[in-house]
Formats: sequence, C-alpha cells, structure tokens
Amino acid sequence: MGREGFRGRGLRFEAYIDGSCFGNPGESGFGVVLKDSTGTVVEEVGRYIGHATNNIAEYRGLLGCLEIVESYKPETLIVYSDSELLVKQVKGEYRVKRPHLKELHAKILEMIRSASYAFEIHHIPREENASADGLARRAIRRRSDTATKAGPHRQSG
Repeated sequence: MGREGFRGRGLRFEAYIDGSCFGNPGESGFGVVLKDSTGTVVEEVGRYIGHATNNIAEYRGLLGCLEIVESYKPETLIVYSDSELLVKQVKGEYRVKRPHLKELHAKILEMIRSASYAFEIHHIPREENASADGLARRAIRRRSDTATKAGPHRQSG
C-alpha cells in the first residue's frame, strides 16, 4: 500500500528509532518503527550504513525517520529514542561538540524547523525500543536494508 492511504488531517505518528554499531566505530545501521495513533505499525525500516560510530548511527536513525515521515504529511510526530545524548542534543539541552555530528545535527534541526507537523522527541529506556534495535541489528548482520509497510488502511472522514 502506498503512503497516501495514511495521509490526513489530525494524523499523529509515533516513531521508535535506534542506531546500532558492532564495535565503536564499526559496522552500523539504524531501525525505525513508525506507528499511527492506534498503535498500528505503518512502516518498519532497517538500514545498513557501513562503518560509523554509534552516535552517527543514532543521528542517521532520526534523519531516516524524518525522511520517511515527510511523505505521510502527519499533523504530529512524536519520536522515541533510547539515546539520551541524541534526545538532549536535539532539544538543545546538550551542545554538539563532535565535528562529525554537527553537520547531521544541523540537517535534522533544519528538517524539523521546516516540517509541516508538530515535532516532539523523548528518551525511553532501551528495553522499550527492542523493535527498532532489532531492525538496526538485522540490517547490520545482513549488510542490507529492509523495509515493510502496512497493508491497506482507510481513514474515516
């Protein structure tokens, strides 16, 4: 099913994101689990990104999430991550000190600023993020991307 079936006024998405790294730095990937307001999984993505640090994988996970959500045109996006550093840096509570993260951070903030939806990001415990972690690890092990989308979805209205 195409993303157009999920577009609509009042649409609220929750995204669970995680970056993973086998070694740090090492082979890396990220996972994104996108759910609608009923908790139905809309899309799951695992992406292999090659050799990187864990922090880069976390940032790439958020960037990937924002890119995926763009085409759905939601009213609200709430992102959950087990990376306290990422969450606090995006919220402006921590400075981004590492040069290799500054470019990704700036790109993410620009995407959030220019988004047509309300954006929130929250830190969650690692155990609440197992699905996104599993997608990231699977992508690394396979050294390839994976993606699944939900079946037909009708919006009332």
